[in-house]
Amino acid sequence: MSHPDHETQSNTSANPHFEDILARGLASPGRRMILRGGVGMAGLALLPGCASLATAPASVQALGFPSLEKSLLDDVVLPPGYRYTVLHATGDALDPQMPAYSNTGAETDDWSKRIGDHHDALDIFFIDARGRYTETDTGRAVLVVNHESSADAHFMHPAGQTSNGVSGKKFTQFGDWDLGVRPELEVLKEINHHGVSVVEIERGPQGWRMKAGSALNHRVTAQTPARIDGPRAHLSDIRSQMVTRWDPTGARARGTLNNCGHGKTPWGTYLACEENWAFYFQMTPGGEAVPAREAVARRRYGLPVAAPAAGQTRGNSQGWHTVSATDDRFARWNLAPVGTQADRDFRNEAQTFGYNVEMDPLNPSATPVKRVAMGRMAHESAMCSLPKAGQPLAFYMGCDARNEYIYKFVSTAVWDPKDIGGGIAAGDKYLNEGTLYAAKFDADGRGQWIALDIKNPQIANYAAFKFANQGEIYVHTRLAADAVGATKMDRPEWAAVNPKNGEVYITLTNNSAANRTPGRVDAANPRAYMDVDGKRGAGNPNGHIIRLRESGDQATAASFRWDIFLFGAEEDAGDANLSGLTARNSFSSPDGLWFSPTTGICWIQTDDGAMTDETHCMMLAALPGQVGDGGKVTVKNRMVVNGVEQTGTQETFIGATLGEAHLRRFLIGPKGSEITGVTESPGGRALFVNIQHPGEDSKSVTAVDSQWPGNKGYGRPGRPRSATIVITRTDGGVIGA
Repeated sequence: MSHPDHETQSNTSANPHFEDILARGLASPGRRMILRGGVGMAGLALLPGCASLATAPASVQALGFPSLEKSLLDDVVLPPGYRYTVLHATGDALDPQMPAYSNTGAETDDWSKRIGDHHDALDIFFIDARGRYTETDTGRAVLVVNHESSADAHFMHPAGQTSNGVSGKKFTQFGDWDLGVRPELEVLKEINHHGVSVVEIERGPQGWRMKAGSALNHRVTAQTPARIDGPRAHLSDIRSQMVTRWDPTGARARGTLNNCGHGKTPWGTYLACEENWAFYFQMTPGGEAVPAREAVARRRYGLPVAAPAAGQTRGNSQGWHTVSATDDRFARWNLAPVGTQADRDFRNEAQTFGYNVEMDPLNPSATPVKRVAMGRMAHESAMCSLPKAGQPLAFYMGCDARNEYIYKFVSTAVWDPKDIGGGIAAGDKYLNEGTLYAAKFDADGRGQWIALDIKNPQIANYAAFKFANQGEIYVHTRLAADAVGATKMDRPEWAAVNPKNGEVYITLTNNSAANRTPGRVDAANPRAYMDVDGKRGAGNPNGHIIRLRESGDQATAASFRWDIFLFGAEEDAGDANLSGLTARNSFSSPDGLWFSPTTGICWIQTDDGAMTDETHCMMLAALPGQVGDGGKVTVKNRMVVNGVEQTGTQETFIGATLGEAHLRRFLIGPKGSEITGVTESPGGRALFVNIQHPGEDSKSVTAVDSQWPGNKGYGRPGRPRSATIVITRTDGGVIGA
């Protein structure tokens, strides 16, 4: 979850953007009649196999707060009658014996007992009287928070980051470090602020607070040992690709990195998704050349295939590998082959990242597990379908980069509610065996799930990369999706499942002019236009939210119907403002996404750079409908490409327009922040939200753009800090209702 200008596009496959599909699909008279006729998509629920789901939670019929005006304040802005408190922030000590966070970079510990940085996804797990997981609000819980990137690591050091003895540097999330050796303590801090923080929280007279000294408080970092697991029939082929000097068997890996979106399993465990993990690796000069086949695989994931060239002064990593070539904590970030044996170096280290990592939040001693059967990618989400006893479970996943794909994993095992509280053992049952699919969106409002199976001739005979076995598909998932012709999407990020009807919503954050022009659009990614004030350029700078309904409402369905729920836009964007947004509910770059099981509200969070001259990133509340409640529209596209104006049209399907009564701006964050991660206490009276990287564009540790939350009384003022906040109503009522 990161600002899009830094994204590296590695999908150079010839998979369609729908130009040909559109021409074929919309040319069919039968299809046109289905879409234009009286039943259409809105009437699908009346057709055989599309009956409504079982009774769902009650949902609000109208939003109970006024929509916020835009804001450029360095604070969290909420509607009247709402307030927030900070639960914890970057650097807070988990161990009461540790000193409080200085907010000056003066810490000399390695950060493994402090709250991590870049708070991202989060979820809550309640604890019963016997210390076990329960879905009932007991007033006692653990809160699990992901930590994403190193983009603000300069704030953790006294004068910024250091390379070759020169301090005061600021390395970006995606590398760009000055070539040279880095200090050990700086690197250890940066490695350990990644991962996940687990803290016990209690509800008292003053609301929710951390429980200091709880035995449940712990960190999972980029150095925590983890188990590699997957389908039994292919496990040896999987682990053979994970062999390193640290574990020649390939059965274990170390840590989890750049954790962004997440998933919560029906049995009560947490899935931390590894997103932009590729940018921490480098190659040093003097090693063996990377074999051609391996180079293809590395490039597809944005990994280095050679050392920096002679005379090059900047490197595309954080320089963690420079501390020591003999200490495996640092040498592991160097992918250079040494000789011919993989167990003598770390050429395969990057292949141990890019997975959904399962953790049991209530069992700090449980070893995390990398669930390889769910595929390797820039994982942004792992949202489970509505569990139904006796039926398989589906997990919906986005791969967050331009022109990447949407995936689904369907378990072989069928859901048994007796597994609630089953921990990692239940995960072994549901997440090791199953089928991995990639999505193809057709031009007629239908879609297909294509199994990524070595038996598929498209994969078995793929010319660009010869797959040796099914195990390689799980490790080189992007290449397998290329082979089957999955649909390139505009940065698919979070998925969310509507608890009322089981429909799946997925945010498509944005795309650039390199990928979206009037001649390179499709029905699922239909816009190519200019940012009205030029801040974000052109392409699809504001993003959209797509939604789908599985055929027969079955997790195992091989097909689905889809439409576009909302288009992000500035209110004065003209033809690009297809959802009719106004100054009070315009938004850009949807990212985080979550449905309240209490109210049914769809919470939308943004990670934007196109509207930030007018307002900081935000969270909106939307009242969802259902797939097909709108209709077909013709998108009018216009943009300048290489100095020449291009125009064109594209037909797509859009949901019913939401006015200000059904789409309202609820929260605006501090300067430079991204709003990401949201969950609630049962009953919906407390909302937990993450504020990530305030002051992200600060030039240095002394020239900061934001001082939140220190400027509002939390901790020592000065440098900005990511944080988890708790939102409540002053009258104690339900949030949003």
